[in-house]
Amino acid sequence: MVLGEFDLIERYFAQVGASPSVKLGVGDDAAVLELPAGHVHLISTDTAVSGVHFLPDAAPNVIAYRTVMAAASDLAAMGANPEAMLLALTLPEANADWLASFAEGVRSASEHASLPLIGGDTTRGPLSVTVTVLGSAPPGHYLTRSGAQPGDRLCVSGTLGDAAAGLFLLEIDDTSVSAADLEFLHQRFLRPTPRLTLGQTLNGVATSAIDVSDGLLADAAHLARLSSVGLTIDPSAIPISVALRAYPDPAQARDWALRGGDDYELLFTLPSHAILPDDCTQIGRVIAGSGVHCDGVLNITGYDHFGR
Repeated sequence: MVLGEFDLIERYFAQVGASPSVKLGVGDDAAVLELPAGHVHLISTDTAVSGVHFLPDAAPNVIAYRTVMAAASDLAAMGANPEAMLLALTLPEANADWLASFAEGVRSASEHASLPLIGGDTTRGPLSVTVTVLGSAPPGHYLTRSGAQPGDRLCVSGTLGDAAAGLFLLEIDDTSVSAADLEFLHQRFLRPTPRLTLGQTLNGVATSAIDVSDGLLADAAHLARLSSVGLTIDPSAIPISVALRAYPDPAQARDWALRGGDDYELLFTLPSHAILPDDCTQIGRVIAGSGVHCDGVLNITGYDHFGR
């Protein structure tokens, strides 16, 4: 059966999620979204391209889930309340089985991130997925990258390096890793969890925040530059999961924790008097100056789409 664009949208993407904020969703020329009283919009877009952001043979539900959650992580970093999302899907062909799996991933991510799908676009071409997420917050009451102050503590949620390890282990056959550790690391890459609740908890408490998408060192550098401060990081304090600690090459595990992307944890700064939230770790300090300073690490870089 040949599916046209509008049949495709109606069959796979209509009625994905619901929210009191959504007054009109998929099906019209534009969606209608009513914000909570006195709130402003926070909007972010993420694009995933085959062979760059996901493996060419990745399952469609995994592609959808990861792309939505990566976009939702930007809302978490701002401390925003999730409201809705838009999806632009470019496909080489309209394959019904592929679309059914992809739609399942969209629905699952929509449910977990509280982001109803309210519209978007479909077109023919090389496979890529673009998700635009919309959040809300009271005016001036959201997190940014630019508020860190000397004397603040530098903190991170969860553990780092798992997703980079998981991606590496998806591409090779490594018998040195136990089945349980392999599954944990795979899932950390395939099914990331944006820290939406933590971001809302930090809103009004943290002085700055960013999600760890390009790697700890790279994202710390973004935060330092926008806040016009320096950051010191103690590499021995970086939280590493039991599964990653078991990896037989400790130097590689440490490098994944420092530079690996796609963890979607939150890196944030706290005033000295603020209480550190559960499942978070202090890894350094904010200092006067500029740049990121990490003992024993000379090359402070992470993932860069246009890097050489």
